[in-house]
Amino acid sequence: MISAAISGFLLGASLIIAIGAQNAFILRQGLLRQHVFVLSLICALSDALLIAAGVAGLGTLISQSPKLITAVTIGGALFLFSYAIIAFRRALKPEVLKAANAGEARLGPAIAACLAFTFLNPHVYLDTVVLLGSLSAAYEGQARLAFGLGAATASFVWFFGLGYGARLLEPVFARPASWRVLDFLIGAVMSAIGLSLVSRI
Repeated sequence: MISAAISGFLLGASLIIAIGAQNAFILRQGLLRQHVFVLSLICALSDALLIAAGVAGLGTLISQSPKLITAVTIGGALFLFSYAIIAFRRALKPEVLKAANAGEARLGPAIAACLAFTFLNPHVYLDTVVLLGSLSAAYEGQARLAFGLGAATASFVWFFGLGYGARLLEPVFARPASWRVLDFLIGAVMSAIGLSLVSRI
């Protein structure tokens, strides 16, 4: 069981530790220290839910429903392009946003954006439900459960580490130029992911 849990943890970590929409969003919120705990928890719990669904066998069902994948792909691409435009606009007019001085943004819109980055991204389903779900089939019984728990644990470690670790970079982001670069990179990442989704349709 320990071996299965470690395998699940390492595989889960390898899938989420990459530049993506979720990570870029949590990084920015972490730098601003806005709703870090709630948003990190939402991302981690969402991953855990999708991993559980994949381990339970939902991956096979989703892979056999191309219409569902196409619908999610279109919705995700439109959302990512919209957020990319917002990020590019911020990059054109950067501000000095120190955590201590940053105004507390409303929680509702932040949660809505977090859920959209999670559930409107087909890559999330392919990584957690389909891929992890398929690989978990190599294990049986408690070992399969341990594999899923290991993968889910990786999500918790990563998102909370990213959200709270971002504040270590606060001195760097005391300069407007740093925020210009970050928002430009976020916009570029969102655009690239959106284009990759469109190319799959």
